[in-house]
Amino acid sequence: MSKDTGFSITSAERYSLALYELSTESNVTSQIEEQSLSVLKLLEQSQDFSNLIKDPTTSQDDLLKVVNTISEHYKFDQLLKNFLSFLIQKRRFFFVERILKSFIEICSEKRGELKAELRSAKQLSNEEIKQITEELTKNFSSKIKLNYKHDESLIGGLVVQVGSTMVDTSIKSKLQQIENRMIEA
Repeated sequence: MSKDTGFSITSAERYSLALYELSTESNVTSQIEEQSLSVLKLLEQSQDFSNLIKDPTTSQDDLLKVVNTISEHYKFDQLLKNFLSFLIQKRRFFFVERILKSFIEICSEKRGELKAELRSAKQLSNEEIKQITEELTKNFSSKIKLNYKHDESLIGGLVVQVGSTMVDTSIKSKLQQIENRMIEA
């Protein structure tokens, strides 16, 4: 069996840590983080870009041209442009999504933020999300970086997870509990 999966996780962490250290030395960490989010958003929104990265037949020259075009369009810092080019040359661009996500997590950790997941049955407004974030910040005495997702399968209610702590007030969960009790009886 291939050891690629183990390589990709540890390698992504190493590359992202290297990017963090380089950006910190150059005092451009916040810009690189913002620009990394732009790349991740582009990967999420553009199926063509995502397919291009995952296609093993794409030549390094083609990838470099795409990265240069994106870098110019989004006005990327030279450090990020060089880093992305380096990944292409080392044939690691396939892992760019994992590397950039890891980089963003490192930035959050260094700022002392806790990562939280919020799923709700109904679409929440930005104001509601802000209020929940503030409440979590008070309860956990730490900055919270909230990842929100609308999940219609919950039927009603919320699911909040901060670290290993989970609060599930969803109707789906309550129905599951009732079903489990009926099976046990």
